[in-house]
Amino acid sequence: MSKRDYYEVLGVSKDASKDEIKKAYRKLARQYHPDVSEEEDAAEKFKEAKEAYETLSDQQKRSQYDQFGHEGPNMGQGFGGFGGGQDFGGFGDIFDMFFGGGGRSRDPNAPRRGADLQYKMTLNFEDSIFGKETDVEIPKEEECDTCDGSGAKPGTSPETCPHCEGAGQINQEQNTPFGRVVNRRVCHHCQGSGQIVKDKCNTCGGDGRVTTRKEIHVSIPAGIDEGQQIRIPGQGEAGVNGGPAGDLYVVIQVKPHEFYQREGDHIFCEMPLTFTQAALGDEIEVPTVHGTVKLKIPEGTQNGKTFRLKDKGAPNVHGRGQGDQHVKIRVVTPQKLTDRQRELLREFNEISGNQPTEEQHGTFFKKMKRAFKGE
Repeated sequence: MSKRDYYEVLGVSKDASKDEIKKAYRKLARQYHPDVSEEEDAAEKFKEAKEAYETLSDQQKRSQYDQFGHEGPNMGQGFGGFGGGQDFGGFGDIFDMFFGGGGRSRDPNAPRRGADLQYKMTLNFEDSIFGKETDVEIPKEEECDTCDGSGAKPGTSPETCPHCEGAGQINQEQNTPFGRVVNRRVCHHCQGSGQIVKDKCNTCGGDGRVTTRKEIHVSIPAGIDEGQQIRIPGQGEAGVNGGPAGDLYVVIQVKPHEFYQREGDHIFCEMPLTFTQAALGDEIEVPTVHGTVKLKIPEGTQNGKTFRLKDKGAPNVHGRGQGDQHVKIRVVTPQKLTDRQRELLREFNEISGNQPTEEQHGTFFKKMKRAFKGE
């Protein structure tokens, strides 16, 4: 299959300036980068655009391409071509990965993804249960609109660094007893960018990026819990050289509630009962995050007894059902009694025969005896 014309790929004319070629490539990189595009052939289109840009942005390669097209010298040579500065069929990337650039220098002007950002958001208990829509304002770096990220004053363009010839790196050769050694270091004249901005943009001072505060809408899903996070794609730092932006991660913190406690999708609470309610039974009203419900307390309910209210807990954040609310009974012993109350309690005790409860007769007393004997 024959390759498409590089100018056609980038959508520019054959007399396009270097700046026009760069802008066209940045636009295509944003559109087809595999990290952001969902199109099936996005990776292939991104690769095609990158290949076209690498040729047309280099004056020598562009001149050869204009004269000979795809069949020209050093065009598309693979493992057998051995053209100057070639990859040997992709092995250069492997050398870069394991040996820090043994195969070739990494393109300083290649698109790079922006950094991810993190924002901590504190919710009250109810908002974590039901979710909410809200806006947050975050500081972030974005591409300068004045210079389109080039760092150069409008009407001018960055120039190829004369010291590293656009490579972003400088090779230093040394003769040693083991032979000639080549050390590669970042060019300090262009800080590794391969370009020098002589006429700097007044807005960004030549950085190509500006720090702004941006308002971002966040949808908090129902049932989100402490420590969970929400990913908002493309709302992190701006990419470099047309690369995609990073992501924003909103990390959730939930304020403690004075009545409820949460474990997973279940909610726990304590309900105080009087001695009389616990002994005789009652019907009480229990608050839940979904509204007040009635709970029947059976006669003889003991302190610490737990009742379950089905589906009155938190919704699962992934949509898998609903938790329960667990109600623990706390029997409250009265601290101040009237004379009449004391009289009635004494009468009750006498009627009961002043005998220990069955629990005291049984397991509890046995445990006490073993403790005194040191068993």
